[in-house]
Amino acid sequence: MDFVSGLPRTAKGYDMIWVVVDRLTKSAQFIAIKTGMLVPKLAKIYVEQIVRLHGILSSIVSDRDPRFTSRFWESLQ
Repeated sequence: MDFVSGLPRTAKGYDMIWVVVDRLTKSAQFIAIKTGMLVPKLAKIYVEQIVRLHGILSSIVSDRDPRFTSRFWESLQ
């Protein structure tokens, strides 16, 4: 997963793209989000957008702070 920031704000206030890639199938999901969204909100979006289509992923690779990844996993429980 990765985050693309610095984008112009949309009418709904979105200004980032959350990119989630399945390494096995090479499929990618692009989710519009707002800067400053907290981990619990991102976890909710993850379940609604990713788990709904692909199920729970077995691992997450992110260039974010390891604390982010840890908090993200905890929010999914």
